[in-house]
Amino acid sequence: MTVTPFIGVLQLDTRFPRPVGDIGNPNSFGFPIRTAIVRGVTAVAAVRGEANALLAPFVSAAQQLVDSGAVAIATSCGFLAPMQRALAAAVPVPVATSALLQVAWVLPMLAPRRRVGVLTIDADSLHTSHLAAVGAPADTPVQGLPRNGALASTVFGDRPCIDRRQVRGEVVVAARRLLARHPEVGAIVLECTNLPPYRRAIVAALGLPVFDCNTMLHFLWLAAGSVRRPDSAR
Repeated sequence: MTVTPFIGVLQLDTRFPRPVGDIGNPNSFGFPIRTAIVRGVTAVAAVRGEANALLAPFVSAAQQLVDSGAVAIATSCGFLAPMQRALAAAVPVPVATSALLQVAWVLPMLAPRRRVGVLTIDADSLHTSHLAAVGAPADTPVQGLPRNGALASTVFGDRPCIDRRQVRGEVVVAARRLLARHPEVGAIVLECTNLPPYRRAIVAALGLPVFDCNTMLHFLWLAAGSVRRPDSAR
């Protein structure tokens, strides 16, 4: 007997809104997604704590999703990049812990002297260790959103409402600042899985290709979505 394949998403334990485009909204994708909430792991813990200290519950949740038929695993926070190797080693399917993986993928596609820039929800918490864990250059240009802005306050305060118009404005301003500081940037990667709802606004403002957790999951689905793992292999 076979099971219907799906992408498994390890999601933080949060209540803040997840509009279409956010990895936590099932309507963001045109293929099957199944979410496992990693209980007790907040956005503050994932972003401003030590990712590898959180590994055990993520491994357990990933293994359960694979046992249910997941053909690939992703997480709902780009700051979980440091657990990439350990989590990938724990399950027999592809694992993508962070949209930051795409920095190393995209860089060789660009013209010489062009670089990939990163937009993140918290630049102060994004260290070279996060970049190194996914093979991204240590000097990758990074621009954060306002530390006390609308998105950060909603996510880290785990608030039940969000001002999407204000967030869109913050994101576009941050994207423009990134390009002003680093005009050599030829593509953008959105670290935060809550930023894809504003992807089109970034593209319109900069005229550059933008990669995020959704482009990464589409890549995984195109590669692994046709795989049907027999019960005996699980």
